[in-house]
Amino acid sequence: MEIFDILLSASFWAAVLRIASPLILATMGELICERAGVLNLGIEGIMVFGAFAGWMAVYAGLGLWPGVLVAFAAGAMFGLVHATLTVPFGLSQHVVGLGITLLATSSAYYAYRLALPQVTSPPRITPFQPLEIPVLSDIPFLGPALFSQTPLTYLAFASVAVVALVLFRTPLGLALRAAGENPSAVEAQGLSVTAIRMGAVMVGSGLMAVGGAFLTMSAFDSFFFEMVNGRGWICIALVVFGAWMPGKALLGAVLFAAFDALQIRMQQTPLGAEIPYQVFLMVPYVLSILALVLMSRRAEVPAALMVPYNRGER
Repeated sequence: MEIFDILLSASFWAAVLRIASPLILATMGELICERAGVLNLGIEGIMVFGAFAGWMAVYAGLGLWPGVLVAFAAGAMFGLVHATLTVPFGLSQHVVGLGITLLATSSAYYAYRLALPQVTSPPRITPFQPLEIPVLSDIPFLGPALFSQTPLTYLAFASVAVVALVLFRTPLGLALRAAGENPSAVEAQGLSVTAIRMGAVMVGSGLMAVGGAFLTMSAFDSFFFEMVNGRGWICIALVVFGAWMPGKALLGAVLFAAFDALQIRMQQTPLGAEIPYQVFLMVPYVLSILALVLMSRRAEVPAALMVPYNRGER
């Protein structure tokens, strides 16, 4: 009965949306990259640097929204490096992505120590506060769960609608999808595959960084090492789980967040006193792997994903 009580509480679903928000933002960023034909394994490091850049901007005196823009710009900068090496030069997307993760992560740590050499504990900022939507926030159960979140959570869910709209309802989205499916057709239309792919990686990396900034500017109020804690790798799996579709990827992010929120609460029940807490920590990942295996069997991978393209080739 305790599990059902947890699942039927508004506070549980409010926590699910908070946990899902950084995953949604970063997953949308990765989805944009992969739809254009580029696998971005730099996502983990970009999220770390985005978390640091956004927090540091606010700590330095900028506002919260300018801090979000700083995080986006920082992510786009690493995206530019990634795209330059993988798109026009055709280097291995796996190797470059892992290199970007190491570079971005170590850069964040170095910049932190450089900016705050004498600090023993991370300084705090005033993060985004919950924003209650009038009327909707008063709806029983749904109001506290859905309509009393921070602005970045609303931004995360809005990003899904925007990405879906652009991908499937605009000429830009058609060109981007074609760059990941049949780049020669894009070139035949007089468009630059290189420009489309590089732009997609930069925008996608910017969203990944904003996902990281959510952790320091909305979920918490400071930056600390290891705070991203593998969320980037989960987002790569969520793209596959969602079959490269924004709506399905959103469902996967919420599902993983629900598993995560449930294991936290299960540790506080009598069952948590009998079972090692490591088992509960493991559950979301095990269930996510099972769901990924089941869903990925029917997924249609973009045909030109990880395939370098040189102008004039067929």
